[in-house]
Amino acid sequence: MISLLFQGHVALFVLIVLALVISLSFHEFGHAAVAKLFGDDTAQRAGRLTINPIAHIDPMGLLMVMIVGFGYAKPVPTDPRNFNSRWADFFVSAAGPGMNLLVAAISLNFYLLTLNFGWEFMATQGPRLFFLYLARINLILMLFNLIPLGALDGHYILPYFLTRKWAAYYRYYNTRFGNAALMGLVLLSFVGLPIFAFVWALSAALLPLIQFV
Repeated sequence: MISLLFQGHVALFVLIVLALVISLSFHEFGHAAVAKLFGDDTAQRAGRLTINPIAHIDPMGLLMVMIVGFGYAKPVPTDPRNFNSRWADFFVSAAGPGMNLLVAAISLNFYLLTLNFGWEFMATQGPRLFFLYLARINLILMLFNLIPLGALDGHYILPYFLTRKWAAYYRYYNTRFGNAALMGLVLLSFVGLPIFAFVWALSAALLPLIQFV
């Protein structure tokens, strides 16, 4: 992504970074809000029950996104001892990707509504690129975080679809090898192998499915 700067596309670079910051902030807010809903106010007490990017963005994680295309925000702290349901882990983990899906749908349909209302400014390149990138980036974040490897949200979600025995096996091996496997895949992707090509392709396929206007 940083190659855009070297190619002189400064405005496009700024638009994509802004869309990323918004997307990551809403993702983490989703985790915090649903944790609160299930009885855990740890994130709220840590100042994370907000969409303010300052509370969520990790400078190094954002820099990694800009340089290598993969990064992270500050993880939302939770205390499972406060949860009031055995399904809390599932819903708290799914809330981040779910929030990304919601933001993608809202941004895309809001943009299309403004065109229907005849707002000529929204038809110009800046707003068009911003809202379309915002929708696409949120879909990519949703899909990537659903991968059940390492610390990604998917590793909390998958065990709920497995038997108790296989869930225990999965948790054991993911705890031992999941982060290393994920980093290995990221490195392979960075050197040119299309490891995560399915994420980009699926996000493109989902885009027309969330269009209601």
